[in-house]
Amino acid sequence: MNLSERDRQYLWHPYTQHKTATAPVAVTKGEGALLWDENGKEYIDAIASWWVNPFGHSNLFIANAIYKQLTTLEHVLFGGFTHEPAVILSEKLMAILPKNQQKIFFSDNGSTAVEVAIKVALQYFFNKGEKRTTIIAFENAFHGDTFAAMAASGISFYTQAFSGMFIDVVRIPVPVKGSEKVCFDAMRDVIKSHNCAGFLFEPLVQGAAGMVMYEAESLDELISICKENNVITIADEVMTGFGKTGKNFACDYLQQQPDVMCLSKALTGGTIPMAITTFTQDLFDGFYSDDINKALFHGHTFTANPTGCAAALASLELLETVVMQDNIQRVNKSHLAFQNHIQNHPKVTTTRVLGVIFALEVKIESEESYYGNMRTKLYNFFIEKGVILRPVGNIVYILPPYIITDEQLQKVYAIVEEALEIV
Repeated sequence: MNLSERDRQYLWHPYTQHKTATAPVAVTKGEGALLWDENGKEYIDAIASWWVNPFGHSNLFIANAIYKQLTTLEHVLFGGFTHEPAVILSEKLMAILPKNQQKIFFSDNGSTAVEVAIKVALQYFFNKGEKRTTIIAFENAFHGDTFAAMAASGISFYTQAFSGMFIDVVRIPVPVKGSEKVCFDAMRDVIKSHNCAGFLFEPLVQGAAGMVMYEAESLDELISICKENNVITIADEVMTGFGKTGKNFACDYLQQQPDVMCLSKALTGGTIPMAITTFTQDLFDGFYSDDINKALFHGHTFTANPTGCAAALASLELLETVVMQDNIQRVNKSHLAFQNHIQNHPKVTTTRVLGVIFALEVKIESEESYYGNMRTKLYNFFIEKGVILRPVGNIVYILPPYIITDEQLQKVYAIVEEALEIV
């Protein structure tokens, strides 16, 4: 049996209906923006393997940093202990994070980063003797699959099996162009009618919703409203962080800054699972007490794993190089050129670009579900052509590794354009 056939014996894949799904592609090697399957077929990884791999597969710089750390200290518990990689990483991150961020809490992945943020927002007010139990979130948001993160997500088929079991979440419209006032009014109404602890949002780009984009000025206004009402603001930068939007963080476009930031995915360059939630000093101080019961009782076995910290430090070093910053700008310019070329195509409704993120909406006659027939047809077409893209309903997006070559990018664009002829 080949790898794909052996896989079917025991493995349960994410977001997969195994009765109807095609066999998974068995990948045996990766280098740069390319992957190869067990039959030697080459694929361009045009979504950086779920947005985690900006510096390319099998990156030797990160690999060497991991190896060096593994031969020094692979892991030590973080409860009651610390180590140099975690300390240095905190110092490096503080140098590039918004200035109001002062404390770092480690966890394992994007969902747990959000979980920590929500728990802190709720317990912060509990510690002060205030009853605030509501989290505000955007419609069609996606914040992860752990329970609080899932509760704050708005894509119903992910959450419908758990209806009635969640924390209290109220959703407001996304302030896309033309809907700003409706969104602002909704925010004020929710704060007025509920005991709101926090506002959780994906800054500027809603990834899983189909790369829905909105302006920094609108988010500034929403954060201002929250600050006026002492509502904690939480930026989920799991997808957008570390260069995706053209800046280190999407929040770098803002005048107002969130109280909390959630980081993961590209944090370790796609090598080792790791996440970070950052906080203002005020939020940390809300847990700083002689009363042990006011501590944050949350932790993970692999919290601040030294090997993961070493990978993150290497990733940050790569991100800050002139070459990588130039790559981000190069990909952005290429996206803009393709947008100019494709936006008037008769089968394209809208296009949008921010940083290395490109998205287009395919014209459809009836509403297309998230994992509908068009999405499946497009996905299979892309795989057949040797390009890894995962459409969201009728939204096709490209979010490649920064090191993707111009030739590879042009091939991706050409195949996306070719795909429009089959829908």
